[in-house]
Amino acid sequence: MQPRNTYLIAPDPEAPALSRMVVGVDQTGAEVSQPVVEERPLTIFLNGQEIVTAMTIGDYPEYLAVGFLANQRMLGEDETVTGVDFDAESEAIVVRTDGLSNYEDKLAKKTRTSGCAVGTVFGDMMEGLDKVRLPKTEVQLSWLRTLSKTINTTPSLYLHTGAIHGTVLCEQDRPLVYMEDVGRHNAVDKVAGWMRTEGVTGDDKILYTTGRLTSEMVIKTALMGIPVLVSRSGFTAWGVEIAQKVGLTVVGRMRGERFVCLAGADRLVWDD
Repeated sequence: MQPRNTYLIAPDPEAPALSRMVVGVDQTGAEVSQPVVEERPLTIFLNGQEIVTAMTIGDYPEYLAVGFLANQRMLGEDETVTGVDFDAESEAIVVRTDGLSNYEDKLAKKTRTSGCAVGTVFGDMMEGLDKVRLPKTEVQLSWLRTLSKTINTTPSLYLHTGAIHGTVLCEQDRPLVYMEDVGRHNAVDKVAGWMRTEGVTGDDKILYTTGRLTSEMVIKTALMGIPVLVSRSGFTAWGVEIAQKVGLTVVGRMRGERFVCLAGADRLVWDD
């Protein structure tokens, strides 16, 4: 198992604010104590405008807010975030920028998708796909197998409580930032927020998710500039179709030595 301190950010399953013990009974009628993950609302504001209320476990609200707005194209690449103010009592966070935003137009275009917790796609996300140019980097299969083993054995809220999704930003065979949340889109938004805040690009990165490879997951990964998306779960047809169009490598059903690649197999290197 890879030590926790080799991650830049790793899950903290022992954090008291993220889960609590609940007493119940098991299949025999015996009393049991079960840790369950917390779920609380977070209202995101962009400057003076309320944008959305997301259900989240409550960690890294700054990264979640910035990543959500960036992935929804409500924060342009040339816009500067001048401040992020989180108020725990009101469960609200305000992202401030150096200019006016066109959030009214984007809110008018929004559509609901299959995502859990936060599953909203704005029309401009689809429009931005035609500008995506993902690098033709190679991906060694040994990296993917090492990542799968390391991530799946890392102490996490998923192993502690279940009922949660994880998204991990990786470089070659090393996981860098491991985010969890009740919705897989929240988890990937936290990663996007960390990347934007720290000035990290996606050119040489791999994104690993425990969730399904849906259209929105594919779109967000491509817009983050990450060329490879991997999951231990399966695909949706539209997700695969979009990945093929934008040149994103998608690898699903990654368990042990087995996997299926339905787009971008030209990046794979059978080194082992």
